[in-house]
Amino acid sequence: MPEDELSRSSHGNPGKSLVNGIKTNPVPKSSLFVPIGPPVYVDLAYIPNHCSGKNTDPEFFKRVRASYYVVSGNDAANGEPSRAVLDALLEGKSQWGENLQVTLIPTHDTEVTREWYQQTHEKQQELNIMVLASSSTVVMQDESFPACKIEF
Repeated sequence: MPEDELSRSSHGNPGKSLVNGIKTNPVPKSSLFVPIGPPVYVDLAYIPNHCSGKNTDPEFFKRVRASYYVVSGNDAANGEPSRAVLDALLEGKSQWGENLQVTLIPTHDTEVTREWYQQTHEKQQELNIMVLASSSTVVMQDESFPACKIEF
């Protein structure tokens, strides 16, 4: 294939490409969100999309290794927070090969997070995962809400 054709067929759309005029399979969904390479260590990670299972899987937790994960979501009708994402944290963390402390910070007290906590408590302890419940309330003008203080 001439160089100019190769350039047009492989760089026009990163998710799709042509090889000898035949469309190849698109890049797998998970590789679009987590780059290939060694794990990334961060202090704090916010679970994308209100802890929906649409964008976060065990591969995310294998690759993005945080001391603290913030889990939002308070909409059970839309699957937020997702039990599958919480389970993915356990599966991903079990692959780390090191027993670093991880703190999970839910922004809302939901039935999903309570059930997950109770049903997986032994596994959480084994993997050195602590779930931090809110113990403070912030009052601002006409509203108040639970809050957690995190120090680095």
